[in-house]
Amino acid sequence: QTCALPILLPLLLVAVMFTVACEKVTIADILADPGKYKDKKVGVIGRVTTSFGVLNMGGYEIEDSSGKIYVISNQGVPGKGQEVAVEGTVFTGAMVAGQSVGVAIRETRHKVR
Repeated sequence: QTCALPILLPLLLVAVMFTVACEKVTIADILADPGKYKDKKVGVIGRVTTSFGVLNMGGYEIEDSSGKIYVISNQGVPGKGQEVAVEGTVFTGAMVAGQSVGVAIRETRHKVR
């Protein structure tokens, strides 16, 4: 019987490298320097404070210990009070319900935690 660890370990490391596709940041990081994160993929964890949507499209606001930011989604929206991990692209000039909110995240996926 041979040990598979020397073979599996490099494969596992490669798999981990491919799954880390976005930079984990706080909401304050994004809001303090939107230009640094504009059009870049980020990951943020927060609690939903507001959500609205129709037919799997909508938006929601999340809050972490550093601030709040809106997330625009075409994959459904989590409910108020849920903790979510969000991955998406930062953009500026966001409009939510006809109101300018400035900086937001265009979600590529979210996971309720």
